[in-house]
Amino acid sequence: MRFIIVLTLSITSLFAYAQFVTGNADTKPSPGTIKQQSNPKPMLGLPPLIIPVDNPQTQAKIELGNKLFHDKRFSIDGTVSCSNCHDDNKAFTDNLPVSLGNNGKFGTRNAPTVINAAYNKVQFWDGREPDLESQSKQPLINPVEHGLSDYKPLLTIVQTDPEYVTAFKSVFNINEKAITMDYVAKAIASFERTVLSGNSAFDRYYFKGDKTALSEAQMRGLQVFLGQGRCVSCHVIENDQALFTDSKFHNIGIGINQIQQDVPKLAEAFLAAKNKGANVDISVLSDKKSSELGRFAVTDVLSEVGAFKTPTLRDIELTAPYMHDGSLKNLNDVVKHYNNGGVTKVGDPVNPYLSGGIRPLKLDNNQIDDLVAFLKALTGSKAANLAAKEN
Repeated sequence: MRFIIVLTLSITSLFAYAQFVTGNADTKPSPGTIKQQSNPKPMLGLPPLIIPVDNPQTQAKIELGNKLFHDKRFSIDGTVSCSNCHDDNKAFTDNLPVSLGNNGKFGTRNAPTVINAAYNKVQFWDGREPDLESQSKQPLINPVEHGLSDYKPLLTIVQTDPEYVTAFKSVFNINEKAITMDYVAKAIASFERTVLSGNSAFDRYYFKGDKTALSEAQMRGLQVFLGQGRCVSCHVIENDQALFTDSKFHNIGIGINQIQQDVPKLAEAFLAAKNKGANVDISVLSDKKSSELGRFAVTDVLSEVGAFKTPTLRDIELTAPYMHDGSLKNLNDVVKHYNNGGVTKVGDPVNPYLSGGIRPLKLDNNQIDDLVAFLKALTGSKAANLAAKEN
């Protein structure tokens, strides 16, 4: 059975769903400033949210970011907004294996959820951007996503649309001629920092001691998660919070297994093109084989061939299909892949770049079922209340 997940999030319910910090109007930080603001009251299970000092949260800025996030005019054919791939109604993903961009073009990667992306140390599957502000600029000028050749069409819209002109004046105290992509990116990032999920059944069980929060199967699954499954090695749980990621990059045998014979020549050709000025963002979303190079495409470090960022597991039941290429349809398939030691089918060759911690888990079918049940306990309280499942 395939579940269709529907999350209905209006801007009002989103604010209820999210936690955000309200600050003062933007001010330029002095050179070398590294201080940051933090949210002192995070959701259960989440750490305080760190806010860049040069982009404090205000409700008006969040509302502006929400409008920008959903504006389809910021694409070459007028059909693509940020929310196409990060749909409010689909747990801020698109539930496609790889995302659909302008004019029917497909990229090479699965859309990661925006939920809790505010906690990411770097953005994108390969970590090629350091923060939400810089990340938000890239899809707009990628030929397989929004497809703009530059930012001029977008800036023309926000500099001439009366609603945008008024909003940017209110939020940043600038006139229309002063609106730049940096201001656009700040607003979008501020909105994305409100898309948070915590207070799951797991959080109530683990951090509040509510022994009724998990089912018997989920409690057994937690023990598998912490023990024989070794999931916690990368999907970290700490004493008072759990982001379910180590913020590192690992080769787990997805995608790269199919092209491992091509890697030496492919890596050499990619580096040569990169040295001549090839755009990494465009290259990895335009060419399937280049995409499988993973973190290597960013760092040029051979040991990071096929390595991708550890994603959060929060709200994981809502974000199928899984992995950077969307190749695993459901959570049962995901657990079986790890149980097989980094190969989707038992007996398939293991790629030579596989991370050292990936090896057969020897879980039986009951343990697999329990682990999947536990993963569904990581759905945040707001998302769980809004999710509707259909067989």
